[in-house]
Amino acid sequence: METDTVRTRTADETAALRREQRGWYVYDWACSVYSTSVLTVFLGPYLTSVAERAADADGYVHPLGVPVRAGSFFAYSVSLSVILAVVLMPLVGSAADRTGRKKPLLAAAAYTGAAATTGMFFLDGHRYLLGGVLLVVANAAQSVGMMLYNSYLPQIAPPEERDAISSRGWAFGYAAGSSVLVGNLVLYSAHGSFGLSQTEAVRICLAAAGLWWGAFTLVPLRRLRDRHTRVERATAPGLRQFAATVRDMRRHPLTLAFLLAYLIYNDGIQTVISQASVYGSQELGLGQSTLIVAVLLVQVLAVAGALAMGRLARTHGAQRTILGSLVAWTVTLAAGYFLPAKAPVFFFVLAGGIGLVLGGSQALSRSLFSHLVPPGKEAEYFSAYEMSDRGMSWLGPLLFGVTYQLTGSYRSAIISLVAFFVIGFTLLARVPVRRAIAEAGNPVPEKI
Repeated sequence: METDTVRTRTADETAALRREQRGWYVYDWACSVYSTSVLTVFLGPYLTSVAERAADADGYVHPLGVPVRAGSFFAYSVSLSVILAVVLMPLVGSAADRTGRKKPLLAAAAYTGAAATTGMFFLDGHRYLLGGVLLVVANAAQSVGMMLYNSYLPQIAPPEERDAISSRGWAFGYAAGSSVLVGNLVLYSAHGSFGLSQTEAVRICLAAAGLWWGAFTLVPLRRLRDRHTRVERATAPGLRQFAATVRDMRRHPLTLAFLLAYLIYNDGIQTVISQASVYGSQELGLGQSTLIVAVLLVQVLAVAGALAMGRLARTHGAQRTILGSLVAWTVTLAAGYFLPAKAPVFFFVLAGGIGLVLGGSQALSRSLFSHLVPPGKEAEYFSAYEMSDRGMSWLGPLLFGVTYQLTGSYRSAIISLVAFFVIGFTLLARVPVRRAIAEAGNPVPEKI
């Protein structure tokens, strides 16, 4: 009878864990629409156009009296958002680990970001500063939310399942992004049939992403569980706690080595994501409908790519699979430099190449890092990880914006990003991940 009781309890625990995993997937479904519809497709070209309308005769806007070329304003806003995120994420991460109450913090971050995104409906006329402020708030909130969301992965997935579960989460996100983009494409392309101007259609698409984010966040908030770990409470939370986290991370130099590699190559990935639509519209002369179709293609192929690369990782290991994806990123980005203007077919081919490697490289990086985190330090360590994730990298957008400001050419800006993938590949290849996992105090999977 005792054996039957243990088996029943194990079955119940397994069912509860699967339910929690499904709820975890839904947060990617909720917030990825922001990344796709807002950050990748609409906001870059639209905010740039608003800034250009507000610019002086020389093409400059003057936020807080600082002269900024209108074409660089969006990239600079993305970079500025990381400053806010760098301040917030370690503080929130240490608070989450210290109290064990991740879910209320996740709710606060999600609904702050959703509210800022919904507020983009009011971005019109010459209100480029409003757009910049809302972008900074939404991007920082998304980064904090994703840090908390990612930190659940080691708690809801055993080591041998993390690659697959992480890949499914990314697949859910890309599936949501593609679904909403179909609706966006219909609304934007046929805006006149709905009695809307082109600008009104864009504003509705931006606001709808915020409403979607807020509505579907209810599911993970109901299903995810807080776990109160036995982590000693810090007497001085905040910056002192962050300093203690950094000192603790120095005790795991191989984990730091992976983070450095990830910081660099993911900086390149996130800059491509956030600036691709600006490159397509401003340098290649492609229309908004073409950009929407291209991003839709990326989303659809990213679902298949994430799942396929998850299977490859089971055979070849996550590290080798990620290294292969970085080679593909390098080749694809180099090809993007030579794309002819006003040639949608070539842009679609490039988008297809990006889609096939995008989801998998990010999903496997997340699952690989989860093995390198010491138990009980998930949120704090993922705060460092998230600093370079989801469009929050600062060096890539800054370099992109500065290069354009100096040269006036988006082609020069895009080719500079190849260095991120080459350097990231070199650093990642040098990390002995099996030893890094063991030194972090975690079991080493058979394939990694």
